[in-house]
Amino acid sequence: MILNKRWITWSLLILSVIFIIIGIYLGENATVLRKAINICLECIGVG
Repeated sequence: MILNKRWITWSLLILSVIFIIIGIYLGENATVLRKAINICLECIGVG
């Protein structure tokens, strides 16, 4: 049972890292940052 949980944990971690690398390769990090800045500015009321 513990071995099965460890396998799931490690496979999800590896899958997450793969998706992060793909997102950075496609330039999605700039899009996410831009959207986060816009949301923060709207909440504060500056933008």
